[in-house]
Amino acid sequence: MTRVRTKTRAKQRLKVIPLGGLGEIGKNMMVVEYGEDIIVIDSGLMFPEEEMLGIDLVIPDISYLLENKSKIRGIVITHAHEDHIGALPYVLPQLDVPVYCSKLAKGLISVKLKERKAELKSALNVVPPGSPFMLGRFKIELFPVCHSIPDAMGIIIQTPLGNIVHTGDFKVDYTPVNGEPTNLSRLAQLGAQGVLLLFSDSTYAELPGYTPSERVIGEALDQIMTNAPGRVIVTTFASLVSRLQQVIDVAAKCRRRVFVIGRSMSDTAKIALELGYLKAPEGVLARIEELKGMPHDKVIIITTGSQGEPTSGLVRIANRDHRHVSITRGDTVVISASPIPGNESLVNRTMDSLFKQGAQVFYDKVAQVHVHGHASQEELKLLLSLVKPRFFVPVHGEYRHLSFHAQLARQVGITEEHIFILEDGDILELGSNAGRVIGKVASGNVYVDGLSVGDVGGIVLRNRRMLSRDGIVVVIIAVNKQTGKLVGRPDIVSRGFVDTNEAKDMLEESCDLVAEIMDHGGKHKAELSFADNKVRTALNNFYYEKTKRRPMILPVMVKV
Repeated sequence: MTRVRTKTRAKQRLKVIPLGGLGEIGKNMMVVEYGEDIIVIDSGLMFPEEEMLGIDLVIPDISYLLENKSKIRGIVITHAHEDHIGALPYVLPQLDVPVYCSKLAKGLISVKLKERKAELKSALNVVPPGSPFMLGRFKIELFPVCHSIPDAMGIIIQTPLGNIVHTGDFKVDYTPVNGEPTNLSRLAQLGAQGVLLLFSDSTYAELPGYTPSERVIGEALDQIMTNAPGRVIVTTFASLVSRLQQVIDVAAKCRRRVFVIGRSMSDTAKIALELGYLKAPEGVLARIEELKGMPHDKVIIITTGSQGEPTSGLVRIANRDHRHVSITRGDTVVISASPIPGNESLVNRTMDSLFKQGAQVFYDKVAQVHVHGHASQEELKLLLSLVKPRFFVPVHGEYRHLSFHAQLARQVGITEEHIFILEDGDILELGSNAGRVIGKVASGNVYVDGLSVGDVGGIVLRNRRMLSRDGIVVVIIAVNKQTGKLVGRPDIVSRGFVDTNEAKDMLEESCDLVAEIMDHGGKHKAELSFADNKVRTALNNFYYEKTKRRPMILPVMVKV
């Protein structure tokens, strides 16, 4: 009996399937599978790219998980940033599996589930670091890492084939503002025991050297706020609790009051205060109603909008659209974040507006007011050297970031055939000594548009791009119900295509073209669909010849 069981186990393979976060920034989700057991690491969202018109959020495609729902033992969360927990309100109601996370992550996940009105049967479980628990055949342990939010964790997964280490987002900061430094001693201990596979954060694998400590930000904020003649408005990521703490500490020193503006920022501050991750001396935090009439040199405002989001606090202030705050000469604005790729033009537009209104603006190119929360090259090499994994998969980043990280792994001695640069949907199968990509599962983007989740696909987005680029032409054609013949002259309505006054002759000519097509059309009602296609094709060619543009053409047949 023992021999049979050993043979069966020898045939088992470990599967690794990224459903998001590889080849992109955000939407992080990793599947680890062995036999009849699956665990999921993180469930994040991605903010829409510029061409995703009208889309609010992007989440991973979980088709594979839905097909294997009975195998899923739980979702383990590394930390509470949107790109790691933001998809949970959309994913959990479909999967209904338990979630394991830190105390702060549970608080912020609960707020998101409440906002979405997501009803769950399974629990949100708080797991302290260093307290192992079982999920099927997997033994899970969380360990502290330093990131830009407290309670960030790495994950150790003991499998029948060996240990897996997932770093989550991390950096090596020996003097963090709050939270613990990355537990390098635990990683070294694991390296000595033997690690089968390492997943490691690649977000800043391009940057040489080391990431500076968060402490340098406190010194810069102290200098700016002490010398500011009027109000100081600080914008940063809503979840950046350590930055909130630094602003509050400097405000207390300068005897200023702190006003928190923006729903997501207010929610994060409230949860962090309740759970003890944020500490504010008595009387420092103030209600927004107290802002009116307060001397400007006694005010600090913390708000959302570091990425130029159109509805955020800072952008509404910059656009003179905020009901409580408007820029006056003497205000100082601190943008304590660097733009996410793709957001540069939004951020620059916001800064230009602030400068025009007389504010002094500090941002990462002119002052050290932001430090990112990810390891640079020397820290990544340090971690690889400590863990000494047999196999390595770089995660969290666009393809070039993963490639740079793979180069670093080769530099520290990991062999080429043991490094796998994966893309979303790849199935990596690992044995004890070899691994290979054996196939692909469904992966990609699921679009959240208002209350709609997954209903907007590629065709809808293509139509939106067409509308935004070349506009729309609606052709209203009245036909006789019995004969199918044209009744009266067609009417053409154009939006976003041409100026109807300047292009009046061209539109009239296109009306004549439609009338000619309909007069030569068939007499039977069944042939109206043919006429519809013929009108669309003829106008498409006509307008392209005249303008070199292709508007969306919608013939509307009205039977009278």
